[in-house]
Amino acid sequence: MKALVWEAARQMTLRDEREPEAAADEILIKVDYAGICGSELSGYLGHNALRVPPLIMGHEFAGEIVDLGSLVPTLRPDLTTGAAVTVNPLWYCGDCAACAAGTNQLCDNRRLLGAHRPGAFAEYICAPAKLALPLPEGLDTRTGALTEPAGCAVRIAELAGPVADADCLVIGAGPIGLLSLQMLRYKGAARVFIAELDEARLEMGAALGGIPLQPRAVDTVEAARAATDGQGVAVSVDAVGSAITREQCVAATKTSGTLILSGLHEESSAMPVAAMIRSEITAKGSYAYSPANFARALDLLGQGAIRLDPWIHEAPLGEGGQWFERLIEAPGAVSKVLLAPDS
Repeated sequence: MKALVWEAARQMTLRDEREPEAAADEILIKVDYAGICGSELSGYLGHNALRVPPLIMGHEFAGEIVDLGSLVPTLRPDLTTGAAVTVNPLWYCGDCAACAAGTNQLCDNRRLLGAHRPGAFAEYICAPAKLALPLPEGLDTRTGALTEPAGCAVRIAELAGPVADADCLVIGAGPIGLLSLQMLRYKGAARVFIAELDEARLEMGAALGGIPLQPRAVDTVEAARAATDGQGVAVSVDAVGSAITREQCVAATKTSGTLILSGLHEESSAMPVAAMIRSEITAKGSYAYSPANFARALDLLGQGAIRLDPWIHEAPLGEGGQWFERLIEAPGAVSKVLLAPDS
């Protein structure tokens, strides 16, 4: 099969690889679409210890089941050859305290497709049957491939708590920021401000119902506070993960408000902790999604409640390296790049 292999920092090569074979509890999937994730961009640059070359990345995907492991008909009778599926790429043990609590994404033994084992930037991928979700009737695999990033946004909105009639701020209009904006609005937020340096992405945020803040033109914190009579927003979401965006979220959040930290651009940074203490701001990390969040995301995509169209770009698998470079340098009016092995 053809596979896009990350071989070293900023080096992707389309290679012939052996087609995988499904283990007893696995399914073999013909990949239709696989999305490029922001975390993979840092891996591509060599800044992510989770990913070690040579590696077939890709954990946001959907496709068609073409083979079943011997135990799958018993374990998952709802999965059949020819069925369209997406897959929660976070394998979990099901036995640890985190799994017992329903936060399987925090499993002590978790493993990620496309990091700990070969991913979906290939014609075929094997995945544990327990992680697969059949797509709802009428939902195509192009949209189904968005389930993973949508699950992240569902988790962010869950951690934000009640936001009905409240003002919120999202910093960063990449896929997670755009989907989080929609989830907060879906939950009834009065206004959701969105800050983004890239003008094209800021326009996407505005088209999805956000109130745009261009940091080159206005001070993000001052603008958010001025619009809220000096109080600040009830919930802020940092979907970037830099020192400055984390500080801005703290400064823009009102007393007793909530800050959701999702972006992972910088591994560590200073935080204005004294200000957080004096204002009793609650800070929460948001990592991935629970299985319930993932299933909810698929449901919402099926309803058309959240979207990344019409700014999705489809590209052949062989152009993956070029798109990694573009997304790093200047993404422009692209909400998500979906690599298509058959193109």
